[in-house]
Amino acid sequence: MRIEAGRLLVAGRDAEALAHQHGTPLYVYDLERVAEVTRALQNALGHAGLRHRVRLALKALREPVLLRLLRRLGPPGDPMAVGMDACSPGEVLHALECGFLPEEISYTGTNVAERDLDVIAPLALHLNVDLLTQIDRVGRRCPGRAIGLRINPRAGVMRGHAESLYSGTGPTKFGIYDEDLEEAVGRAARHGLTIDTAHFHLANGMLDNELPVFDEALSAAERMVRRFVAAGCPLQEVNVGGGLGTSRHEGERPLDLDTYAGILARHFGDLDVAIGVEPGDFLTNEAGLLLAEVVTVERRLATTFVGLDCGWNVLNHHYVYGCDLEYVVCGRADAPPAQHVTVAGHINEGDDLFGEDVPFPEVAEGDILAMVSLGGYSQSMWTDHCGRPRAGALFFEDRA
Repeated sequence: MRIEAGRLLVAGRDAEALAHQHGTPLYVYDLERVAEVTRALQNALGHAGLRHRVRLALKALREPVLLRLLRRLGPPGDPMAVGMDACSPGEVLHALECGFLPEEISYTGTNVAERDLDVIAPLALHLNVDLLTQIDRVGRRCPGRAIGLRINPRAGVMRGHAESLYSGTGPTKFGIYDEDLEEAVGRAARHGLTIDTAHFHLANGMLDNELPVFDEALSAAERMVRRFVAAGCPLQEVNVGGGLGTSRHEGERPLDLDTYAGILARHFGDLDVAIGVEPGDFLTNEAGLLLAEVVTVERRLATTFVGLDCGWNVLNHHYVYGCDLEYVVCGRADAPPAQHVTVAGHINEGDDLFGEDVPFPEVAEGDILAMVSLGGYSQSMWTDHCGRPRAGALFFEDRA
C-alpha cells in the first residue's frame, strides 16, 4: 500500500475506485506482499544458520487463491516451500483440497475429540498434542505414532505486555506444564508414541521492542526442550509457533527478523533440529485492507460518531481482541488528524464499535474509508449476525 498524489493505492490500484466499482464492504489483498514477507522470514532463518519449516497458520486466511500462491513458492520438501498449520479437521481437509500433502501439514488442536481423530488419525500429517489426557486419547487410537508435545513454559509476550494469551503465568487451556513433563513422556512411552517435536506458542502480535521479553520466555521453553532431549526423545523439530506482529501505528517499530532469528539460533541452534515457525497474520496482515463507506457523521453528547456500512460481523479485531485500528480516508490519504471520533458499525449491538476516541481526519458521508493491515484473521472470522452478509474480496497477484 502506498499514497500517491494524496490517494491510497493497494497493489498499484486506486482504493476508492475499487470500492465504487465492486461495492463495500470490500477486502482487497496484494498477494505479492504475502510472498515478500514469507521470503523475508525464510531468508532470516536461513541466514541465522537454521533449518526452517515455515507454515501458514491457516486460520488467519484460508482463501484458495492465497494457498495456490504459497504452493508455488516451493514444491513439497523444498526448503523454501510453505507448509500448513491446521487446528481443525476442516482446515486439514481444506489444505489437502488446495494441493498440500499430509506431510506438509502440522496439526495442533486443543480438546481433540474422537470425531476429530476420525479425520486426523489416518493421515500422515504431524500431530502435536497439548494435554496429558489427550496423549492417552491419541495413544489409544494411534499406538506407535510419532507426535509432538505442546508445552507451556508459563512465559510469553503479547504486544505491550510481558504475558501471553497462550502461555502465561496463570492457568491456560494449552500445553503441558513443566511439572507434568515427566508424566507426559511416560504416558507417551506407555502407548509406544515417539515424541519427535517440542511445540510452544509464546507470543501474540510481538513487535521489535518485545524481543527481549521473548528472549527471556524462550529460556524457559528451552529448559523444557532440553529435558525432552535428556529423556531420550529423538527430537526432529522445535516448533516455536507464531505470534509475530506487524506495526500499524506511527511510532511502532517493526519486528527485526534477523534479530528474531538470531535469538532462536542462540537457544536451539546446537540441537541439530529443524525450527518450525507458524505465523498467520504476520504473513498476511500487510497484504490486506478493508474498504467501507462512511454513511453517518453525527455529533452526539460531545462525541462525533463516524458510522460505516459494515460491522463486527466482517471485522471483529476491536470487538474480540481489543485491537486499535488504523484508518485512512482513501481520497485524502495524507490528511492529518483533525478530531477524535468513535467509529461505529451497523450491527444492532451497542458494542459494535471499531474504535473510540480515535484520532481522525476530516470526513464526510460518502467518503471511502480504509482500515489497513488487516489481511490476517479479519475475513476468516466472518459471521452472519443480524443477517448481515460477508464482505466482498479482491485478490491481486500483480501490481498495476
